[in-house]
Amino acid sequence: MKYQAKKRFGQNFLQDTFLIQHILQLIKATDCETFIEIGPGLGALTNPLSQIIETIHVIEIDNDIVNFLATQPYADRLIIHHQDVLNFNFNELPSPQKIVGNLPYNISTPLLFKLSEYIHLIDSMFFMLQKEVAERLIAQPGSSQFGKLSVLLQYFFDIEILLEIPPTAFEPIPKVDSAFIRMLPNEGYHGKVDDWAQFSKLIKQAFSMKRKTIFNNLKSTLDKKTLLELGINPSLRPEDISIEKYVLLSNHLHK
Repeated sequence: MKYQAKKRFGQNFLQDTFLIQHILQLIKATDCETFIEIGPGLGALTNPLSQIIETIHVIEIDNDIVNFLATQPYADRLIIHHQDVLNFNFNELPSPQKIVGNLPYNISTPLLFKLSEYIHLIDSMFFMLQKEVAERLIAQPGSSQFGKLSVLLQYFFDIEILLEIPPTAFEPIPKVDSAFIRMLPNEGYHGKVDDWAQFSKLIKQAFSMKRKTIFNNLKSTLDKKTLLELGINPSLRPEDISIEKYVLLSNHLHK
């Protein structure tokens, strides 16, 4: 099938057969879980996965790709959910869920935040996404890339870059490098947040101006004395403070 990728869906189709085999080995797909593929595209992963897994749930927004998948020899192994993944209710499928996908760059961040709401269902997740986003996801305190995205998603998941992938692995060729990551549920490792809305608000405020100190960003909420009592140097920048300390701060504010 000659298919013209659609820019509005951020489509870049994986085409490197060696890389596909490597990814399949990393995923370690088995039949004992609910297997979900987000954005199956033209079946580069879906086809070989269907030879291992009895049933694959695929979530696809593009009508043309849905029609294409329905005509493939492996179509009887697919349950196709023709909708926008940002509106999909993962509670409708049994758990534990293993989720994979080549995520369009324009929805990767909101989708990862959405998936964190379903952490109780998730066994593991494997995603292809923009390398720059992946590096922000795995960044540690003290790194200039450590920010809101790092804190809010590392609170829920242990995140690791498994592969770095050049633009030439895709068609059409994107203008950026990509990375293949693994996300494993890890809630509680950095402490337990008493109120998520409070925590999320705090993190957004703390990183609102990264060049300023944590005290300057939070002075409308916390004084220096309180920061010191909680073991936080008020002159540190937000990227120099651990997730555990942010959890402590949030719980103090909640009380």
